[in-house]
Amino acid sequence: MAEPSTKDNAWVIFDRIISDAAPSGQYTNPWVVDNAGRRYEPDIPTLELLLGVPLYLRATVRSGVRALALDVWLAYELRRAGFDPNAVWPRAEHPRILPVPVSNLLDALPKPERARLLARLTRKSAIAGVTSSSASILGKNYLKQVDVIMTDWATGPEVLISTKRMDSSYGKNAPNRVEESYGDAKNLRLRHPMAALGFLIALRSDILTKEPLVFDWLSDLVGKLGREDDAYHATCLVLMDYGDDLALAEEEGDDEEPEDPLADAGVEIEHDDYDLEPVPRSDVELAVAALPAVAVRDELVESPLRRGVFLASLVERTLDATPVNLHREARSRRKNPRLISGLANVSDHAPVDGAAE
Repeated sequence: MAEPSTKDNAWVIFDRIISDAAPSGQYTNPWVVDNAGRRYEPDIPTLELLLGVPLYLRATVRSGVRALALDVWLAYELRRAGFDPNAVWPRAEHPRILPVPVSNLLDALPKPERARLLARLTRKSAIAGVTSSSASILGKNYLKQVDVIMTDWATGPEVLISTKRMDSSYGKNAPNRVEESYGDAKNLRLRHPMAALGFLIALRSDILTKEPLVFDWLSDLVGKLGREDDAYHATCLVLMDYGDDLALAEEEGDDEEPEDPLADAGVEIEHDDYDLEPVPRSDVELAVAALPAVAVRDELVESPLRRGVFLASLVERTLDATPVNLHREARSRRKNPRLISGLANVSDHAPVDGAAE
């Protein structure tokens, strides 16, 4: 029997953080209105906690956990926006990839049958075409593994977000990451022109002192990727600030993102089964309490590349591309933002900035 991997251990902590942020699946409304108008307000404290998990576990780049923290947060934000939790992948529970009709089937079954099917679906090994740990989407010319997806059989892919993360060796890796991302965007957009296509890259803030010219170059290119007619609809740059004592001494080759050509091409790899022992609640609480501090420095990023602008753009494009009878909860949340910072004469439920759908 295989031992739980670093990624398995990370998921336990990720799930607890998301559960605390959205108890019983109740997500806060990210849309707010103040004297400056309506805007999308991301949940920054939750992102900072998630970013601390890879550091707490001393996860290497090749474990996949560092970038996974970004994927978990983006999926959480799409659920905050009001989209169907089962349509957003990775899901908030195992299996992380599960078609919406299968989820609906589970909900409709009597308890005994539901328990038996759920037990089969939640085994470690994937069921071809039904469950998976990652999702691949057919682009114009090839299958591409996409990090965060919102999709259903009835609609096809509606949101496709690619994420990248670099904590070191910026000058060495940045050109490859940008080139890969531009090619991926063209491949996906040519087959799915109606889907909202996003790209998010996270960098450690020491790039500002170690390689400031690379930071300026990256900021410029990432911004342009969001303005090209055949690339992304929205792009985002996240700066992560954490202490030098938390940085891992990279081994040869570990400063590059792991490559899995078979997974990228949509080939599902079978893994050994194992049964994970439930992690005691107290152990998870201790882990969350011990997470190292990570601060996200939005003020050092140009406004068009900030997270709120990025998420608002993807949500609004998705709503604009679908009829009003779809995504009713997401439309309601956007139409009825939370009132903050005064505005004594504005109702919490009054449409703002032409918000009527």
